[in-house]
Amino acid sequence: MTRTATISRKTGETDIVVTVDLDGHGISDIDTGVGFFDHMLTALSRHSLMNLTVRCKGDTWVDDHHTVEDVGIVLGQAIAQALGDKRGIRRFGSVSVPLDEALVLAAVDISGRGELYWDVPIGPAKVGTFDTELGKEFFIGFARQAGITLHLRELCGENAHHILEAAFKACARALRVAFEDDPRVDDVPSTKGSL
Repeated sequence: MTRTATISRKTGETDIVVTVDLDGHGISDIDTGVGFFDHMLTALSRHSLMNLTVRCKGDTWVDDHHTVEDVGIVLGQAIAQALGDKRGIRRFGSVSVPLDEALVLAAVDISGRGELYWDVPIGPAKVGTFDTELGKEFFIGFARQAGITLHLRELCGENAHHILEAAFKACARALRVAFEDDPRVDDVPSTKGSL
């Protein structure tokens, strides 16, 4: 079974195509028009081992908000489709990732009940031209559309770049574990029989 998906979404604000392969090698080809965000998505791909292609043309002359939020939505939809019925997955993953002084915990449950629980205070409002508050906006759309319960918690940190990058990498590493096949599980890992 191949766990791949391609999702397209076009609105008055963004035109997006995302392709994922959950059983890849962390190969990415990202172009959103937002440099720091491309860097974060590349890290997400590399550390989850998910192959990821993202093309987005957004209204960045307004700001980066629509691009970042809508890519999160479409990426979440692609992952949900690629997961299919979730048969045989590990379902849960939890990882703490350090990046210099920053340390971020990510815990994932591929529950079908998508929600973000965010405790990642970031002092500086910008990383270059990127609004740091958009990190949360990305993960909200992503978690809801992927049907993933996602906890992100900053344990310590000062540098906004380090904090956000640690959050993306921690999420990626937790997803990698949760996406993996569990050879001891033949069906859906839930007492309800579905996720």
